[in-house]
Amino acid sequence: MKLHNLQPAKGSIQKKKRLGKGEASGKGGTSTKGNKGAQSHASWKIKIGFEGGQMPIQRRTPKRGFKNPNHIEYKVFNLSQIESLVEKYGIKEFTLDNLYANALISRTDKVKILANGEIASAVTFKVHAASEKAKAAVEAAGGSIEIIK
Repeated sequence: MKLHNLQPAKGSIQKKKRLGKGEASGKGGTSTKGNKGAQSHASWKIKIGFEGGQMPIQRRTPKRGFKNPNHIEYKVFNLSQIESLVEKYGIKEFTLDNLYANALISRTDKVKILANGEIASAVTFKVHAASEKAKAAVEAAGGSIEIIK
């Protein structure tokens, strides 16, 4: 093998037409884009979602219902769940840090206590929301609920 024998591998080089490189290239002038219209101009780009004049999918699909922008999504704990969590994890103070440390909530979750079930142990709560019945049941069991913002 010598320098004058070197060649690229077969099929590795594809000869491409050089668009817009003068009339002698065979593709000069309009560079195969035609004479007039937006698509022949250099700055033309297709719009996102454009389907060739057909009604786009985001306009064909029905929009139903109402999504309240002020809705707050809570991670809900019932009193029956809390009783089992106290036994399982030994939690006496229900704070966001304790719940996060035990992988019961994620860092951005808001927590609400609901009154489904019974609670016997005195537990202190520091949560975002609680129902009135849950507050009464927790205070009757000797615990307390502090609402945080």
